[in-house]
Amino acid sequence: MSQPKKLEKKDFLSSLDISREEIIFILELAEKFKKNNLKIPHNNKVLGLIFDKSSTRTRVSFQVAMSRLGGNTIDLNPSTSQIGRGEPVKDTARVLSRYCDVLAIRTFSQSLLEEYSKWATVPVINALTDFEHPCQALADFLTIKEEFGEFKNVVLAFVGDSNNVANSLILSGALLGIEVRIACPKGYEPSPLIINKAKMIYGSENLLKIYNDPALAATGANVLYTDVWSSMGEENKKDEKDIDFYGFTIDKNLVCKANNDVIILHCLPAYRGKEITEEIFESKKSRIFEQAENRMHVQQALLACLLS
Repeated sequence: MSQPKKLEKKDFLSSLDISREEIIFILELAEKFKKNNLKIPHNNKVLGLIFDKSSTRTRVSFQVAMSRLGGNTIDLNPSTSQIGRGEPVKDTARVLSRYCDVLAIRTFSQSLLEEYSKWATVPVINALTDFEHPCQALADFLTIKEEFGEFKNVVLAFVGDSNNVANSLILSGALLGIEVRIACPKGYEPSPLIINKAKMIYGSENLLKIYNDPALAATGANVLYTDVWSSMGEENKKDEKDIDFYGFTIDKNLVCKANNDVIILHCLPAYRGKEITEEIFESKKSRIFEQAENRMHVQQALLACLLS
């Protein structure tokens, strides 16, 4: 493999916009970029970032990834552009398509992202919505691949809210044939839409497990993954969710129930003492910062494919 191949679909709005084979290809390409074994120039290409939500890792990793391809990035902050003044998406998307070669959008509604995709004539990437975070899932599975070499017999347990990260883990995990377990309080289970999509992909071998007891989900797991209990935009629910999620912390006792080779993942930012303890966050089993670095490598690979 020396050159990226163009993805079947123009956009990357959901984990299901790429096939199992395309996931594997992107991960292998990302590994080559990470080892500096591959140079793919996209000189003079421009990535436009439209971020309605605050960001550290997503913003910086996309900017650096595009720079490593030889391209440039324009930060289209809604507060300093006509986007924030209510310009219709169909106008913004068509104009930016004449300036930029690809757009990465971080926003609240999945439907808004799809509206951009409808009107844009350049690839649109989901840099996070309330419903999915597919770029994060790519980095997560690259981290898992680096640790275990392959996905066969890997059990991934996600402990926390069934949020956008969990949704993309479920869908990507189904494509890769990985057993994915979700541990959450009653009332916080994944949406029926996500569950049904995963079941269709798994077929007769349904490897999606939903638990309301984190100990059951963690037992024998190779990966323990968590995220904040209250996502961006849920600040008014913070106190309520802190109560509901009591007992869903990745701590020493939970890690002891997992496999001996277990690794710990968190997509960050983390609130130590809530969804994960300081001890486990900083433990030798943590791959959290490798996982954060891998955002850059998978996004470089994704951009290379979309721009080919």
